[in-house]
Amino acid sequence: MNKKLAAALSGGAVLMLALSGCSDDGEDDAKVNAWAKTVCDQAKPQLQKRANAQQVIISTAADGKPADIQAADSKAFQDIADADRALAKAVQGAGTPPVDNGEKLQQDAVKELNATAVAYENLKKQVDALDPNNQQKFADGLQGVADGLKKIEKMDQDALAKLQSGELGGAMAKQSGCQKVTPSPVVKPSGSASAKPGTPASPAASAKPKTSASTKS
Repeated sequence: MNKKLAAALSGGAVLMLALSGCSDDGEDDAKVNAWAKTVCDQAKPQLQKRANAQQVIISTAADGKPADIQAADSKAFQDIADADRALAKAVQGAGTPPVDNGEKLQQDAVKELNATAVAYENLKKQVDALDPNNQQKFADGLQGVADGLKKIEKMDQDALAKLQSGELGGAMAKQSGCQKVTPSPVVKPSGSASAKPGTPASPAASAKPKTSASTKS
């Protein structure tokens, strides 16, 4: 079941790190470069935190114990929420971007990043409320979390899309702090080894046919 969350988060990972993919056409104004450096220097640890959190979910085995999946996803969602708030603070603290319509770009990005943080915290609450002792209900609940995650992906995209375009995008793409990061290795909880053949240790293993089918990669 966690594969569904992993698939949804994969898109978010690409999005948040897409700063390194912006084109760099022409020469950027020195003030724009300075603004981008201010934001990206503060963004680097937050992008790392997001990448690590996303990797935790992706690396949580689909046949892992429900309690392990719950704990991993809960912490990951909170970490991503904290990172988004810090990113919003970095954009706000950098001042108005020295480009056309810069004030609106800044306000929109800050507003949407903070809204995304709240959305991730709501997902955390949703995960925390699941009963890991009931695999069927747990699997059904994670399906709801995965559906909610798809909506948050759109919020993530809207939050940074404008900042990643034009002069700002080109300037931010050149900053090391906004380059793609490599997630840290995930240390799995002890006792979370894969289940033995014939032992349904995962939510997906006992899910309804339609739910189980939807989790296949």
